[in-house]
Amino acid sequence: MKIGFIGLGNVGAKLAGSLLRNGFELVVRDVDDDAAQELLKQGARWGESGQQMAQQCDVVITCLPSPAVTAEVMEQAQGVLAGMGPGKIWLEMSSTDADEVRRLGAMVEARGAIPLDCPVSGGCHRAATGNIAIFAGGKRSAFDQVLPLLTTVGRNVLHTGELGSASILKVATNYLAGVQLISTGEAFMVAKKAGIDLRIAYEAIRISSGNSFVHETEGQLILNGSYNINFTMDHEVKDLTLFDDLGKKYGVPLEMSPLAVQIMRDGLAKYGPRAWSSMVVKRLEDACNDDLRAPGFPEYLTDLEPEAAGAEVIPRAAQEPQ
Repeated sequence: MKIGFIGLGNVGAKLAGSLLRNGFELVVRDVDDDAAQELLKQGARWGESGQQMAQQCDVVITCLPSPAVTAEVMEQAQGVLAGMGPGKIWLEMSSTDADEVRRLGAMVEARGAIPLDCPVSGGCHRAATGNIAIFAGGKRSAFDQVLPLLTTVGRNVLHTGELGSASILKVATNYLAGVQLISTGEAFMVAKKAGIDLRIAYEAIRISSGNSFVHETEGQLILNGSYNINFTMDHEVKDLTLFDDLGKKYGVPLEMSPLAVQIMRDGLAKYGPRAWSSMVVKRLEDACNDDLRAPGFPEYLTDLEPEAAGAEVIPRAAQEPQ
């Protein structure tokens, strides 16, 4: 199976690296030529255009910063759509808008090709080791066809239903992570002001009902002071806004979501679009004229689990005897 990969940012380059490391024939492209250099040294080939990549490859993956960028890459002259045809597969691995992925998916299907939305979750450190989680929305037959590819890139792969369903679940999980990030900073600051050693506070939360994936990962980077989660504030605002817009679309009277969006937008205004998203906690540090530092925590995250073959996650209801 020959794979084309467009978008070699913090996550995309690591996903592409997993494919290359595991023997897939890979063609890559990015607006920044330098982003591809390491993959090219390892044996990947450069794609001259999205159209050429779609014509030459069995599967084209896009992993891009926004729905607008994906639309441009797909629809521009000599874009991916121009090269799509029967038997080809498009995997949208960006965090994106479900309606937009359905719109582009209809164009892909009109050319006889197959679309799936396959966003990832779990952080750059797990993307680097092929241990990240993947949601996949689209036809079951297409999912089965690309499952060997997805289980190479990810550890846990879940078929979520129709096209667009994976994108909805991705922004829902990113919303939860954003709220947990804000609440983690608040919990740390209250503990510190009350005289608790933050090393003790971290462990207390970790072993308790208050624990979360965000606490165990981003919490460490906050306590180190690097904030280096490899995910930027502009992307955090985009994802939380996508979720908030979904709530409005379906008439859900969300209460925490609008506040989380407001807090993240304030963080973006204060620290800039390319600041790490976990720097939203710095708003509280600045307001309290105090930091949340503790010795012994890492500057960046490393996935300590060895790379392992992935597998499909079977939903619990499907496992129950009929």
